[in-house]
Amino acid sequence: MRRTISLLTFVFMTLVLNGQSDKEALSILDRFSGRALGAQALFMKFDLVTSDLKDNSRDTISGTLLMSRDRYRLDLGNNIVISDGATSWSYLVAEKEVTVNKADKTDKSFQNKPSEVFTMYKKGYRNRLVEERTDSYIIDLYPEDLKSDLQRVRLSIRKSNLSLLTAEYRQKDGVSATLYLREYDTGAKPDPDSYTFRQEKYKGVEIIDMR
Repeated sequence: MRRTISLLTFVFMTLVLNGQSDKEALSILDRFSGRALGAQALFMKFDLVTSDLKDNSRDTISGTLLMSRDRYRLDLGNNIVISDGATSWSYLVAEKEVTVNKADKTDKSFQNKPSEVFTMYKKGYRNRLVEERTDSYIIDLYPEDLKSDLQRVRLSIRKSNLSLLTAEYRQKDGVSATLYLREYDTGAKPDPDSYTFRQEKYKGVEIIDMR
């Protein structure tokens, strides 16, 4: 009987520990998030690589991001997304068309809320420091919702200045999307109009207001 109780206690403690977040990882993530979101503006130049194991496909898009918390300007070439936190503009360059919407607070995707990569660990995820390398930390985030399509997020963070090196989003269906940072600057100084779409600067553009 005593052996059975001991075994049950061991199993219970293992489940509890597995459900907790890694304190060291949490400390790193807090400092990483604070530095990025505490900056006047953050500028990133990146390659976004999407892979699908099912059909063995791979697609790469290069882009830039200028961000001040929930205000941002995301340039993906033919699609430029701008948000002042309340309104968002999606500008299709080739089509000369801009769609205006209220900012969607529920959409946590990178394209709709880039700052989420710095805050997602705070709610709904367990985190673990997978590896500490000479120059970087490797931290995994696991969704607490077992029904989530997301399998895990892996962040690679540079030790010296707590800048993001890579962010890999892996789904259960074999699709993954990875951000590879080529530039990362927390000292960016944005223009006053960086987070709004000024129609006068874009002649002949059609405006579709969905608000």
